Amino acid sequence: MNLHIDTQVASASEALPTDDEVERWVAAALAAADYARPHAEISLRIVDEPESQSLNRDYRGKDQPTNVLSFPADLPPELDLPLLGDLVICAPVVAREAQEQGKNPTAHWAHMLVHGTLHLLGYDHIDDAEAELMESLETRILTRLHYPAPYGHEEPQNDR
Repeated sequence: MNLHIDTQVASASEALPTDDEVERWVAAALAAADYARPHAEISLRIVDEPESQSLNRDYRGKDQPTNVLSFPADLPPELDLPLLGDLVICAPVVAREAQEQGKNPTAHWAHMLVHGTLHLLGYDHIDDAEAELMESLETRILTRLHYPAPYGHEEPQNDR
């Protein structure tokens, strides 16, 4: 598979994943979700809390920063472009969640990239059946990447 990730860093955070890590995590999500096309393209923007809060307020009606926002591409089929969409990840929120939840920061970054990528592919967690399917797939992907299962006893995340 030919995967292209256009990464923009608009964050002062220094503890960010490498391009290789991001590509590995996104590729694992695409493979596990049986993404069959030969090419995939994602735009990733890593931001700080003010931008995350602004986007979350404008697009989801929630006036607070969030860990990951997914914006699936809504292209007409006749264009036949490999663009899956945009991911916006708030570095300070990811770092804070990892600390509060006692998670390895790298493992939590992996989870956010996998989670967001699955949203770009149409997975969701609005109802219980969808949540169970998505969380099961996330767990399988992350454990195959040698990270702990992301959903221990905590509640599923309500981001998108």
